[in-house]
Amino acid sequence: MARPRSEERRQAILSAAARVIASQGIGAASTAVIAKEAGVSNGSLFTYFDTKTQLLNELFIALKTEMAQASLAGLPPRGEPREQVRHMWEHWARWATGNPNKRRVLAQLQVADEITDESHQQVGLVSVGIADLLERARAGGPVRDVPLGFVLTLANALAEAAIDEMIRDPDRAAANAETAFEALWRVLAGTGIPGRT
Repeated sequence: MARPRSEERRQAILSAAARVIASQGIGAASTAVIAKEAGVSNGSLFTYFDTKTQLLNELFIALKTEMAQASLAGLPPRGEPREQVRHMWEHWARWATGNPNKRRVLAQLQVADEITDESHQQVGLVSVGIADLLERARAGGPVRDVPLGFVLTLANALAEAAIDEMIRDPDRAAANAETAFEALWRVLAGTGIPGRT
């Protein structure tokens, strides 16, 4: 008879996996270490996740979903694209700087061989709001005809560089965030600050 599952315990295992990966890396994150960190037996961990690969994929999707939801939380529904992109940008940076361990884990999972194409596709679905926003923002800009995936890669690279600098130099975090947003907007729309271009 299958043992009943607890969503609270499942979340505790995912959180423990994130802490272990952030501090020791994916390679050192055995299921035994994760189970110990979560305060469950190794056997209990496999009640919730059949394999370590399944655990890593579910953690990847959960973190990407959390980041996407945080980025779009409170998005003004009828705002201009520039206003909406700025909102997304600020919320994205706030989530990333407020959750450095989760960001560190995502950076590892993003390039991990264990993460399946299906998981990447599922992340694409939960990020559709961000993709739609970037589509509208670039409609008349210099990257309007290039694949959206490349635009997302550019935006992500710019965000990661800016967030690294915001964490490294918190005194200039706001100024660096603004500079990075203006750079992103020029990439998307081909224009700078309204009234100055």
